[in-house]
Amino acid sequence: MAKPFETARRIVIKTGSALIAEKGEPRREWLTGLAADIADLRAAGREVVWVSSGAVALGRSHLGKRASKRLEEKQAAAALGQPLLMSAIADALRPHGLHAAQSLLTLEDTERRRRWLNARATLDTLLAAGVVPIINENDTVATEEIRYGDNDRLAARVAQMLSADVLVLLSDVDGLYTADPRKDPAAEHIAELHELTEAHDAMAGTANAETGVGSGGMATKLAAARIAWGAGCATAITLGDREHPLGALRGGERATWIIPSISPATARQTWLKGHLTPEGAILVDAGAVRALKKGSSLLAVGVTGVEGRFEKGAAVAIKGPGGEVVAKGVTAYDAANVQRIAGAHTNDIEKHLGYRGRPAVIHRDDLVLD
Repeated sequence: MAKPFETARRIVIKTGSALIAEKGEPRREWLTGLAADIADLRAAGREVVWVSSGAVALGRSHLGKRASKRLEEKQAAAALGQPLLMSAIADALRPHGLHAAQSLLTLEDTERRRRWLNARATLDTLLAAGVVPIINENDTVATEEIRYGDNDRLAARVAQMLSADVLVLLSDVDGLYTADPRKDPAAEHIAELHELTEAHDAMAGTANAETGVGSGGMATKLAAARIAWGAGCATAITLGDREHPLGALRGGERATWIIPSISPATARQTWLKGHLTPEGAILVDAGAVRALKKGSSLLAVGVTGVEGRFEKGAAVAIKGPGGEVVAKGVTAYDAANVQRIAGAHTNDIEKHLGYRGRPAVIHRDDLVLD
């Protein structure tokens, strides 16, 4: 089954340390094949985001220390290994005319609304420019209390943030089995799921101890798939250790697909309706109300004022000329700056703020009609 993959507009792929590194060195031949797959997707009009582990695995040998679970040693290895990881990926993408852009995220970047908005805007800008964002957890600064702990969950949060259509988790097995296939030869492969239950969690094994690197396993992949499923994003768990893993998936090779019942857009609207408690209000004119009802973003030209004090990234109500709440959304500006640009055309925002701000006060993806 490859239909979700073929109809996807935006795809997030995740590669683990065992795929990226071997004996402390990049697996360049494998990276070349994956880069060719990504180039094919880009040529077909797909946007691709690449979440990759491997910095610690690449940096550890250069640190001159044996494998250790001490946080400071892992962070030092990550600091050494991240440039090596980016260099290897960039080298693989370059022959296809693709540029790689590094983005290091922490848990707070996808949990706090202001940082979430900034991260999403940056990634959207990179994708619009035809760049392939390469994302990793910022292991050099994250503490144990604020870490994702594995890049499967990070990839799912990125897919959620970007309203991706498909999340591909490249694994050391070709999907979920009724038991660990490395231990039980009678284990049966599961090709498709439309929900994840405790029974599926019980089927999941642990991390592959034979690789000696990485922190994930089938359990973390199912946890990631749950996040993506709730965001309306389909997840494919498939074998990564082959020459063209994405090409194989597109060709119908074995995988486990976890298919949501709703689209990313519907999931986003549902989330907004259920989780937005206004911290203030933005007042708009009749023209803005009409535009919002047609599906447009809220632009500064339609704003007439604000109520209350709120920060960038806050949930606010949008009130029409009569004071009625017509919508709610997550604002790209704080109250003071909304007041400064009220009534201004988009091209004039820089004159009022002294810098080039966001085109929309509230983007349509962050807005729900009341």
